[in-house]
Amino acid sequence: MTYYPPVGFHFKVEFNGISSQEFDVQFQTVSGLTAELETEEIAEGGENRFKHTLPVKSKYSNLILKRGIVLDSKLIDWCKKAIEDFEFSPVDLTINLLNEEHQPLLSWSVVNAIPVKWEVDELNAMDSKIMMESLELKYNYFKVIKS
Repeated sequence: MTYYPPVGFHFKVEFNGISSQEFDVQFQTVSGLTAELETEEIAEGGENRFKHTLPVKSKYSNLILKRGIVLDSKLIDWCKKAIEDFEFSPVDLTINLLNEEHQPLLSWSVVNAIPVKWEVDELNAMDSKIMMESLELKYNYFKVIKS
């Protein structure tokens, strides 16, 4: 039996309790699903050949979501409420990698996300491209869920 890895272009992002509108789950790119372990070096008295490396804590990078700008988005309303009004409502979200039947193959459950940056592409009369927006989220951690 030959194994073929899944494709990375068929996915959706669901924000729990914000919006189920079709255009609020569709993004062009999702990046920042990165987990790493912070370590600390400890020198042992009398041992000069090496230092002991001990794990300290897990560290997660910011999640960055990009898409064509959406004019009436509950997701962007949630983002602007945090950035403009300083009213924070952390949410959990799920990133689903989908198969050809649009069913989740693999999912990432992101816990306690808050918006830390919202960016809109530059306006340029010389370009004829789709107007993009980018949303950056800080979160506590994520878990991988196999379907």
